Amino acid sequence: MRYSCAAFLLAICFSANHVSGQIRTPQPVTGHVERGNKKLQQGDLDGAISELSRAIALGLPLDRNRSESLNAVASSFANPVDEVSGITLIDPVIADAYTSRGVARYRKGDLAGAMVDWDRAIGINPGLAVAYLNRGCGRYAQGDTEGALNDWNRALRINPRLADAYSNRGALRQDLGDAEQAITDLNLALELDPKNPNSYVHRGHAWIDKLDAERAIEDFDKALALDPTMSWAYQGRGAAKMSRGNLDSAISDFSKALELNPTMVNAYLNRGLTKLLQGKDDEARKDFDLALILKPGLEDELNRRIKKAETIRAMMR
Repeated sequence: MRYSCAAFLLAICFSANHVSGQIRTPQPVTGHVERGNKKLQQGDLDGAISELSRAIALGLPLDRNRSESLNAVASSFANPVDEVSGITLIDPVIADAYTSRGVARYRKGDLAGAMVDWDRAIGINPGLAVAYLNRGCGRYAQGDTEGALNDWNRALRINPRLADAYSNRGALRQDLGDAEQAITDLNLALELDPKNPNSYVHRGHAWIDKLDAERAIEDFDKALALDPTMSWAYQGRGAAKMSRGNLDSAISDFSKALELNPTMVNAYLNRGLTKLLQGKDDEARKDFDLALILKPGLEDELNRRIKKAETIRAMMR
């Protein structure tokens, strides 16, 4: 099972009025950050980016050798900029703004912009655990699993109670085939945040890897009780049911997964294999064809799994 980074958890920074050394964060800055975070929570990504960019522009402290005022920086709001020549970022609240803007950019599909923002946040405040958490998601999306793991480890050294980092690290360890360590991490994640459906789904897949379908189904049930719209929880539960021979129920779960997400390749693949076990070859081929349309490179793996299913079907007769 392979996850997209969408399966991992991104976090938003929430800032209060902040004092850094002799610098007190101006109220307009915190106001823009608060409004930006609220818009981000509401799904208004462009609005969030606009507000957070204004916070960053207004919060840029001026170099002592320069005479420009903060009002001069603020006048650039019509075309917000991140840096001004000769200005050094020193206020940790601006690190929060970069962190949240990175989340908004990531959700808009701007991974490169998000990574730049998270790097800047860490440069300003190297102790900001949530920035490492988010950058780890970005690194995973880039295919850098080692970098993702390093960032999540760093986040947990800073904040050992960061449930999302345990959840992400556990999911990655499961993805890499280390089900035992994955379950350890996911147990910790759920101790800290027992209402996170993602952690239950990740642990459910780890239980599948350990051939414990009963525990897997229990975790997928818990995830769906918390969020009945999780397509990959239905897909995972279907796979666990399939392994137990509950074929009709497995097909029902795969179909529900596809109702919620018609592009889920594994659901088409697994539903087709389940139908093949039932002797419904024509229906199975339709699902396989749909899986191949979505992922043409799947053909070799599909053929291997078809042969295995046909062998199991022969043994069932």
